[in-house]
Amino acid sequence: MTPTIDAHVRLDTHPTHPSAVTAVLTGTQAHVAHLSLEAADWTVVADNVLVLVRIDHEEPFRAKGAAKHLSADGITVEITPRLQEVMDEEWTWANYPMSWCTRSEIRDVSNQAQKIHDDIRHGQLLIHAHAHDGHTTVAGGTYLHRNGKSVYLHGEDHLRQVTDTFDSPAGALLAFEKVHGAEMRPGPAPLTDTERAAAEARAPLSLTAAKAEPVRPRPKTVPAYLADAGDHDALLDAFIDSHSEWEKWQTWSDETTHAIHESQTLRIERVHETPAHETAWTVAAYETPVSDRMWVLTATGATPAPMLEELLNHLGDGDGDGWDAAISAPADEKMVTVATQPLSDAGWKHTVDGRWIRWTSPTGDAGVQFDAFTAQHPSQNLATWTVWAGPDPDRPTWSLTASPHTPSSLLADLSETLAHETGTRHPQTGTPERRTSLVTRPPVTPAVAATPAASRTR
Repeated sequence: MTPTIDAHVRLDTHPTHPSAVTAVLTGTQAHVAHLSLEAADWTVVADNVLVLVRIDHEEPFRAKGAAKHLSADGITVEITPRLQEVMDEEWTWANYPMSWCTRSEIRDVSNQAQKIHDDIRHGQLLIHAHAHDGHTTVAGGTYLHRNGKSVYLHGEDHLRQVTDTFDSPAGALLAFEKVHGAEMRPGPAPLTDTERAAAEARAPLSLTAAKAEPVRPRPKTVPAYLADAGDHDALLDAFIDSHSEWEKWQTWSDETTHAIHESQTLRIERVHETPAHETAWTVAAYETPVSDRMWVLTATGATPAPMLEELLNHLGDGDGDGWDAAISAPADEKMVTVATQPLSDAGWKHTVDGRWIRWTSPTGDAGVQFDAFTAQHPSQNLATWTVWAGPDPDRPTWSLTASPHTPSSLLADLSETLAHETGTRHPQTGTPERRTSLVTRPPVTPAVAATPAASRTR
């Protein structure tokens, strides 16, 4: 018979970190539970208060296992209803790169990433250098407690993996420099949003402060292309209210609203409740109210507010600089130069890749792409210009596209906003809201890999 221990553990959700779990210990033998939880990587944040914080957002699952072990040892465990609801919830990562993995195997992969994170945090894995390989963060380091084994790390947060090993730090650094010499930076990479939120949740005062007043992270000033999307519907309403020459038209469906200029030659279509990566805005210009489109521009649901504000400001100027004029010549070198001059002036990287000409931000997280092939077919109104933020044009966080005849002055205004304007972004306080699925990064190929990435039998 399991002996009864005078210890009570109350498990609950963390007040500010969406997936973290707290444990409040009481009883004359609370130290027994205390030692057990610390051994399972719970962090002490106050007297007899511990917190479980992970970068893979699996705290409820791990806490459920801890509760079973404590109960088996004769310790009384109480799980609050709200935590129990989260524990019982079934969820998975959307677009998980290792699609062949089962849910259990995904947890195994994440747990390995968690161990790497913990080893770095506790000073057991010394990171010598890091770089960005164009897709994700890579790093080289040495374990101080494993006979000096050096490793190559690929990925961030729950996707970080050891993809190569070396016999010495010198060998690891030489191999790393050979591949990432230009981008190589000393020491560890800056904390990700997830790592930063986890560190904040482990802070000793985080629970006390949360009980006194809910923590509301201050918005950060960021480049316009990284800003929050804000309220797109409010932006459209404010635009129409301040421009009497525009009139709102509601369609038979509440899902879509149209705004039409009094000339009937410029129209805005706003599709409400649109997913982040789908088209939420369509702007089209016509030579006459009954003619075909001269040009068309689209924007996805996650397009930052500063970008949309600049677009609407341009449309509201009414200076007749192109949207209501006769169809001009297709995009030529002069037009491309005018449209992208702000990017060139700001030092954005200019590259040519076959039919595509790109201007990429110095940090590589935003860009403008011109498709020379579609520009040769202006009558088809194909997407010739693509403005995006994210890993690359094929995997954007948000994107904006424009056809060949889109006025260069409009494109130049958008380029100016990209290169020089700022916006606000509310920091993530942890994982996105726990739902049936969470988004993860698309698969990428490690730049250095002597051993395969995570397999089905990690």
